[in-house]
Amino acid sequence: MGKYAKIFFGLVLAFFSFAFAQENIQLGVRPYYLVEDMDEGTLKKELQACVDKTPSRTLFSIGHRGAPLQFPEHTKESYMAAAKMGAGILECDVAFTKDKELVCRHSQCDLHTTTNILATPLAKQCTKEFTPAVFDKDGKLIKEASALCCTSDITLEQFKSLKGKMDSEDKSAKTVEEYMNSTPSWRTDLYTQNGTLMTHKESIELFKKLGVKMTPELKTPSVKMPFDGNYTQQIYAQQMINEYKEAGVKASDVFAQSFDIEDIKYWIKNEPEFAKQAVYLDDDVYEEKDGMQKQIASMKEFSKMGIKYIAPPLQILVTLDENKKIVPSKYALEAQKYGIGIITWSMERSGPLKNGGGWYYSSIKDAINNDGDMYELIDVLAQKVKVKAIFSDWPATITYYANCKGL
Repeated sequence: MGKYAKIFFGLVLAFFSFAFAQENIQLGVRPYYLVEDMDEGTLKKELQACVDKTPSRTLFSIGHRGAPLQFPEHTKESYMAAAKMGAGILECDVAFTKDKELVCRHSQCDLHTTTNILATPLAKQCTKEFTPAVFDKDGKLIKEASALCCTSDITLEQFKSLKGKMDSEDKSAKTVEEYMNSTPSWRTDLYTQNGTLMTHKESIELFKKLGVKMTPELKTPSVKMPFDGNYTQQIYAQQMINEYKEAGVKASDVFAQSFDIEDIKYWIKNEPEFAKQAVYLDDDVYEEKDGMQKQIASMKEFSKMGIKYIAPPLQILVTLDENKKIVPSKYALEAQKYGIGIITWSMERSGPLKNGGGWYYSSIKDAINNDGDMYELIDVLAQKVKVKAIFSDWPATITYYANCKGL
């Protein structure tokens, strides 16, 4: 075999070895637990029949901040766990530092709940340092513990010195240690030893290596814009897209998101290729008075505007019929009518569902009483609402369903 032939076959072998490694998807026991917890019926039997099926990666499954049900969100470890669970798309929520560098954080001002910053000297640079809870003489809480630490309080170098932790805070805490050590009982601290924080650029390189598509969310700034006098929202929105271009990532591999419709409009005008998959995260449906009616009435306008994907939370897309069966909402049907692709968030973020599931299940709470019910919801979202993908804090749950149903 000649020199160049050996090189060629070596590259081919390396490629297939890499591809095989990336497709070695492992779902763990949770999906099977959820299936067994379902009420008896046709769907349960269908999902049980897939127990021995070899899973593969699916674009239907989006790692919401990675896999934060058990891993610190937006960390390398969380992203790698989500990819191993078959998520075909991973999310980096994008915020900026004091020196205007982009990093992965769910909120510009959540470092006090998602990192160890309060236990480091950088706590002195926080917008608001930790103050303990105050109780009266009878032990009644009269003032909650608080802190506020933002990515814009520190430089990129300082940000990278921090460690991610499970998102939590104890508002009755008298000490920093109590405030930080407050992970909900239905999550875990087993995988918090590393908590490697990531820049936006680092997330792009990791996602490329993992062979997944990317859905960055341009987080709404918590500080007044223009930041530092000259860093405008438009510069911020363009900077995020530029980092994909500089990394050689195709626009078709990116689903840029924002809750601010002006960001979507900016991308439609200035980055039309990336705008083809831009996702308008709709919070007006629950933040504004009569928001649901307003957004339903706006679907035609959204379509004309060039919005291809819309993403409200789970409960907005479903309701109950007279028999307490989960069915598509008017919002979902209106989006379908105008050909707008639907994505939704976030499964596995509510904890145990025995008491109705909380906020994410509020429109169907009367039909929710056990963890297995989430597969009933997923089935309606997939088959009747026809969502394109679902964000999840534990992607294996969605991956199992998608593989079983051939999505």
